[in-house]
Amino acid sequence: MWLILEHRRVQRRVGSLPRIVQARYQKWKDIVETSGPAGLRRVKGYHDEALRGVWKGHRSSRLGAQHRLIYRIVANRIQVEVVDLRTHDYRVR
Repeated sequence: MWLILEHRRVQRRVGSLPRIVQARYQKWKDIVETSGPAGLRRVKGYHDEALRGVWKGHRSSRLGAQHRLIYRIVANRIQVEVVDLRTHDYRVR
């Protein structure tokens, strides 16, 4: 089992997202909890990928046409930290 930690910013934003994106986020969490990030790579719809530049060390998963989930894997623990949930704009805010 993987542990998912959500930043408080993510917890606030989830409520304002469209229902379909909320459902995909919940499914994303279910997949990560049971299979870890490797399970996401088997599901093509999430387009899970490593990020570059300022976000180096983080990964992105697609939750919809516009919405992306940014997370990172903590190597020494079985843990995933969800850093942000935003529209497709990877500039640091």
